[in-house]
Amino acid sequence: MSIPSQTRDLLLKGGRIVDPSQGLDAVGDVLLRDGRVEACGGTLGAPDGAEVIDVAGLVVAPGFIDVHVHLREPGREDVETVATGAHSAVAGGFTGVCAMPNTKPVTDNQATVGFVKRQGEAAGFARVYPYGAISLGQKGEVLAEFGEMVAAGAVAFSDDGKPVESAHLMRTALEYARAFNVPVAEHCEDMTLARGGSMNEGLMSAKLGLKGIPAEAEEIYVIRDILLAKRTGGHIHLCHLSTKGSVELVRWGKERGINVTAEVCSHHISLTEAAVDGYNTNAKMNPPLRTQEDVEALQQGLADGTIDLLVTDHAPHHYDEKEREFADAPNGIVGLETALGVNCTYLLHPGIISLAQMVDAMSCKQAKIFHLPGGSLARGQVGDVTVFDPSRPWTCDPKQFRSKGRNTPYGGHTFTGQSRLTVVGGRVVHRAQ
Repeated sequence: MSIPSQTRDLLLKGGRIVDPSQGLDAVGDVLLRDGRVEACGGTLGAPDGAEVIDVAGLVVAPGFIDVHVHLREPGREDVETVATGAHSAVAGGFTGVCAMPNTKPVTDNQATVGFVKRQGEAAGFARVYPYGAISLGQKGEVLAEFGEMVAAGAVAFSDDGKPVESAHLMRTALEYARAFNVPVAEHCEDMTLARGGSMNEGLMSAKLGLKGIPAEAEEIYVIRDILLAKRTGGHIHLCHLSTKGSVELVRWGKERGINVTAEVCSHHISLTEAAVDGYNTNAKMNPPLRTQEDVEALQQGLADGTIDLLVTDHAPHHYDEKEREFADAPNGIVGLETALGVNCTYLLHPGIISLAQMVDAMSCKQAKIFHLPGGSLARGQVGDVTVFDPSRPWTCDPKQFRSKGRNTPYGGHTFTGQSRLTVVGGRVVHRAQ
């Protein structure tokens, strides 16, 4: 089912409205009409025929957006589809997601970009915005046709899952993407250092007898790409940063006015390499979980604005794929349905970031940096809203996920903070029981 252009009026009554795009944090009402925000704040009357939902005691925020997810379609519909991923998204409070292009076939042309976009529209859950690949087939050799993919709906370009090893190709990508005013998102990994590694290089990898991936494998590409952005004036967006050094390098770039933005995953601000002990493949990811020092630096990077976005890198895998020897198991975890709980538990409640900062990193900045609809409850904006309870405790049960994926290291963990209502285009698409 597609998101209808005309919807019933919806009044969200009595919630705590937190909208950093307007500097708003106050109890009030939000009225949605014809799929857009009609009014926000104060006490509003309900129009005739409107649905009224009492959200007193809950936070009402611009809909969360995640610019880094893997929906696996086309090609791996056995582990996820655009529809199941978009359903998982709204269950976690996300009203929009950006789908990475490392599908089979790779999303590197207007036909596959258009396919992913249409699948998202047909599903009728979260809005789905496709990435286009930087290079044909993600082979890092020939630049894909950016113009055609932008015309088909691509909102950014990335070879995520693979680094762009050629500095010349990355420079060219930044120059072309600048012409279309879209970011280039980079998976920072020097394969001459990382190849064959399966976890962070350190005492834990030595204990387990696993080849490690040093922090420098990420940081070398971070500084390379920042320098290329400086040279070209293009917008480099650095994906899933994991090290203290990467935070310092991004801070260096921003201080010099370079067009660099960065994201961090919920798992990298909450878990360390200790989660791998016992060869737990559900804690195997790329970049790998690092040290407590890295976790604290990433948290501080969010707090001071060096890191812009909180993302999930949602990456579902089949159960059998994760039930292999650690070194042979695929990287990645699912994250759309745990992210809010993780972020509230590990960032909000310890006082590392404020509620407004969390909403900003999960919604407003996502829309602004990737030029997407939403990220604001100002009048006339799309009617995408996340209603959540930052104090609600719940225990993660992977069997209850809407995603096909169950690969999470958080099974059995108790979190504080949960989505209660998700609205896309003025229409309720998820309501917690």
